[in-house]
Amino acid sequence: MKNAIALALSLLCAVASANAQTQSPDPLQVRSWAAGCSGCHGTDGRAEPGMISLAGTNKDDLVKKMLDYKTGRVSATVMHQLAKGYSDAQIVAIAGYFAAQKK
Repeated sequence: MKNAIALALSLLCAVASANAQTQSPDPLQVRSWAAGCSGCHGTDGRAEPGMISLAGTNKDDLVKKMLDYKTGRVSATVMHQLAKGYSDAQIVAIAGYFAAQKK
């Protein structure tokens, strides 16, 4: 009986964890994460001349670049360190945010 209860609880935890990971983050939370990029990439990803704008950039390209920075496949002055501060799911959400912005 104890084994059945333990198994049921384990299954319940696994399902709850999977559901939490598949839910879309709150748009205001994503906007807050993206705001951390404004110092270099401008408000809503529209950078000043001389910096890289992120607004309207392809989502998949942004995700790939961020994951490349995060894993160290690409080095940079700052981005490889900043990328490590985000989960993969956060990176996907932030990339989606910038992709949806007008250039």
